[in-house]
Amino acid sequence: MARGSKPGKIGTMVAALGAAIVRGEIASGTVLPAEPELAERYGAGRSVVREAVKILVAKGLLTVRPRHGTQVRPQHDWTLLDREVLGWMRSEDGLDRDLLLALEETREIIEPEAAALAATRATPDDLARIRAALAEMETSQDDPQAAIAADKRFHLAILDATNNPILRSFRGAIDTILSAMFDFTVDVFAGNLANHAAVVEAIAAGEPERARQAMRQVLGYTRGHMLSNPAPADGASLKTTTASGETP
Repeated sequence: MARGSKPGKIGTMVAALGAAIVRGEIASGTVLPAEPELAERYGAGRSVVREAVKILVAKGLLTVRPRHGTQVRPQHDWTLLDREVLGWMRSEDGLDRDLLLALEETREIIEPEAAALAATRATPDDLARIRAALAEMETSQDDPQAAIAADKRFHLAILDATNNPILRSFRGAIDTILSAMFDFTVDVFAGNLANHAAVVEAIAAGEPERARQAMRQVLGYTRGHMLSNPAPADGASLKTTTASGETP
């Protein structure tokens, strides 16, 4: 971090510039103004601008090349599993339907296989953590935020129970995906509990194929809910849930 720059100011500029990029206010391929102009536009010091650009380069939103300046990169280069990037992509109506379905597809690639591995490798401590998370899910049905937290612990505990260091390194990515998904699916949380319990039973029994299929049931339930929720007539994105757990 540049000497004398303030983390709060850097974060503010990162959020403002990052949001403008992901929402299309600054188009892909655009060359940003020079550092002094950006500093004036955002009311920030040049050191703040410099650090903010570095952060957005790391997130894949910008590229800096000698004699070419600072340029906005296309969406396929963005780090979409970055929590801030996903947050900037969220409109008042929530995340775009296609993006939500893409996130769910990613889960479908990773989580059933993780459940199968957990069925063959979970230690007693791993299994205890998975069961504890399920128990918290069952007792938190009337508290959406507690339910979401317990559901995330459940899925991350299964990922940990693979005892595969590479899969465990996906923890941050899966956590980000779950955070994006669960705001939308918490209103059908209770209906999916039995499927979660079936995953636990299969892992505890050491039956990988059964665990794989049970996790597919969990994810299929979520996907079915998304597909059955019609997009608004004006093409707006799917809405997120309110604090009470009801879809507005």
